[in-house]
Amino acid sequence: MNALRTLPKVDKCLTHSLFEGCNATLVMKIARAKIEEIRQQLIHKEIESFDEEALMQEIKKAYDALFEPSLKPLINATGVILHTNMGRSLISKTLLDRASDVICNYSNLEYNVELGSRGERYEHVSRHLKELLNVEDVLVVNNNASAVFLILNTFAKNREVVVSRGELVEIGGSFRIPEVMKQSGAILNEVGATNKTKVTDYANAINENTAMLMKVHQSNFSIEGFSEAVEYESLKQLASNHNLLDYYDLGSGYVPKLPYNLGHREHSLSEILTCNPSLISFSGDKLFGSVQAGIIAGRADLIAKLKKNQLLRMLRVDKITLSLLEESIKAYLREEYEQIPTLWLLFRTTEDLEQRALHVKEIIGENACEVVESETYMGGGTLPNRRFPTIALHVKGKATALERQFREKHVIGRIENDQFLLDFRTILPSVEEKLIETIKLIIGTH
Repeated sequence: MNALRTLPKVDKCLTHSLFEGCNATLVMKIARAKIEEIRQQLIHKEIESFDEEALMQEIKKAYDALFEPSLKPLINATGVILHTNMGRSLISKTLLDRASDVICNYSNLEYNVELGSRGERYEHVSRHLKELLNVEDVLVVNNNASAVFLILNTFAKNREVVVSRGELVEIGGSFRIPEVMKQSGAILNEVGATNKTKVTDYANAINENTAMLMKVHQSNFSIEGFSEAVEYESLKQLASNHNLLDYYDLGSGYVPKLPYNLGHREHSLSEILTCNPSLISFSGDKLFGSVQAGIIAGRADLIAKLKKNQLLRMLRVDKITLSLLEESIKAYLREEYEQIPTLWLLFRTTEDLEQRALHVKEIIGENACEVVESETYMGGGTLPNRRFPTIALHVKGKATALERQFREKHVIGRIENDQFLLDFRTILPSVEEKLIETIKLIIGTH
């Protein structure tokens, strides 16, 4: 029991040089818990003694751990550009720098400098977005799920929305179109079969309580084989003939023509907007390659009604999102596609990827790795089942062990055909040197 009497008092920790400049309240809380832990171990004879200096070091280690960021940068070597679990679209440092002056200062977010009165926060991003999309008006909310909810709640509460059965999707986070409709107050009128829906199915469903004809992008799955879907242009015409609203939930929208024939069966924003839709919505990240946001575009009178919905205040975006989104849109207008990392990664040629992979192989050594051709997916609920070519580095060894070792070093690769691969489709040039050092470290201890 002598060791028990030598346990330091909590107050003593505060005088130790290790804790100079530390938050005293946090130090005392951690110290109290650590000292009590040792007390119990001594009482139950799990230990016979303790080292006071080692105890202080442990308290300091626990204190420092409190300030370790939970969000940490990873090297995405999976080949999936829009990896949902790793933050999807990246923001270039150039665009971040351009936006930082506004983000880090007071701004005219809701202040009209000319009139010296309250302004409208969405005016700032809308001017550039309208120019890019060539639409009457736009509205930005915090994500596309919010956009869907707001539109349905505003225009179809207690009224019917006609949707194809093949488009009643569920995306990540159990976001289901039928459930969103229910929560918004809209009434779902599903038509067609799972694999086939025709214009006549929509037409036959229209009644006096119909408010809207809605099309939903299938997002993360596709129906192959004996199938049929209604083109948006036909849906738009039917809605117009019956004085109904038409709405296309694109999920993900893109601007420039996609490489690797990925645009086949996928319509760009410009192609959809040539149909002059009442309303469309899409994500600000995903294929658009900016921040998480829900972008609504279409008729000015409809956007004005959305802005009057009291729910908008709960769904609005802050100055950081608006500033970064505006810089992304300006980059589009300047055709600075290299400042949109999602597009930059997608547009890399396999020749470019192979050259980078061979460079790493040369440094690591051909006995430890080899360059292989492979295929990957876009991810993020976009371009479902659409593969495109990529180049990867096969690190030789037991795949499962390598996957764990690299993951512990914050490098996330993938296992394919019992081989551990580092896919250069998603490896940024800026992290290549760090990746090489990580490979050397793991291969050396493998």
